Amino acid sequence: MKYFLIVGEASGDLHAAHLMEALRRLDADASFRFYGGDLMSRAGGVRLCHYSSLAYMGFVPVLLHLPRILAGMKRCQEAIRRWQPDAVILVDYPGFNLKMARYVHRAAICPVFYYISPKIWAWKEGRIKAIRRYVDRLFSILPFETDFFEKKHHYPVSYVGNPTVDEVAAFRSSYSEGFEAFAARTGLDPARPVIALLAGSRTQEVKRNLLPMCRAALPHARRGYQLVVAAAPSLHRRFYEGLLAALPGREELPLHVVRDETYPLLAHATAALVTSGTATLETALLGVPQVVCYRTPCPRIVGALRRRLLHVRYVSLVNLVCDEEVVPELVADTMTPRRLEAELAAILPGGAAREPMLEGYGRMARRLGPPGAPDRAAREMAERLGAGRKG
Repeated sequence: MKYFLIVGEASGDLHAAHLMEALRRLDADASFRFYGGDLMSRAGGVRLCHYSSLAYMGFVPVLLHLPRILAGMKRCQEAIRRWQPDAVILVDYPGFNLKMARYVHRAAICPVFYYISPKIWAWKEGRIKAIRRYVDRLFSILPFETDFFEKKHHYPVSYVGNPTVDEVAAFRSSYSEGFEAFAARTGLDPARPVIALLAGSRTQEVKRNLLPMCRAALPHARRGYQLVVAAAPSLHRRFYEGLLAALPGREELPLHVVRDETYPLLAHATAALVTSGTATLETALLGVPQVVCYRTPCPRIVGALRRRLLHVRYVSLVNLVCDEEVVPELVADTMTPRRLEAELAAILPGGAAREPMLEGYGRMARRLGPPGAPDRAAREMAERLGAGRKG
């Protein structure tokens, strides 16, 4: 079978790579072409476009790069038409992917599977119309999505579990490096505990979030912690160094940047500041207390609109899965240096919020369920396509 996959960010690259491996275990003749990233390339197949060249977020960046985005859509449509895959598999990234779903459906090329649903339960709920018309099967990875789609919109979906559970479990079972070895390998100070900074995977969100995160953590750096930035795989190290050069006394601060080390970094971190997204789940599953923070342009306006337009009480996946505030969320106008510093202090050792948060992580893990999401999704896809088990 021929599978064409489309992802738009680092977490989608990771999830899609594992889905590709699972499909290959079921379908010995599986071949892949994709709009994706480095991890999908390692999984095998032909990469036609790196997601970083089209991953723009927010109205202004999208508008500024609209010709490039439209050209990318056109090239993607042509690639699908020429190759005639047996299935197109979309991974989140709804602004781009729903347009691809419409094209594939109208051209009657092949079934369209959506792995990792667009988060229409948060906003743009009207996209359910496009999903209903153009998507043959939607595979959910968040337990509360089943009620949203099936009870509210009468649209059947398949809950397969969460692939982040698999990814963290696989890491835990294979990683045994001590902190001193990790520090020596990455240039960290083995005598200082770590506060991890996960500022996102897209250029604009890193630009908005990294420096405020650093400034809020600076008082703790002066008390003995070292700050370690997890660099996004699609962004060059020079990009981070350029941003961090704006911090006063940068050369004297215990501040480091590591690449392709997010899970090992979290495994050794005492606490973390994390932008919303899959990273919040990863941080929780690795047992690291966190503050979820997300700075936006025009924070007061965005804060007011958020309260009017969002259909959910929370923005972090940890809180959404638990349906309670397990981790603090500082977003838009609520993300101020003083609040961020105070919330961080509360989750460091001895802080009042640390142990209750870790207990909440346990509730979250139970709701997500056991590992096996990529295999369950791949099995249903293969069965629907008639590929079945081979070999």
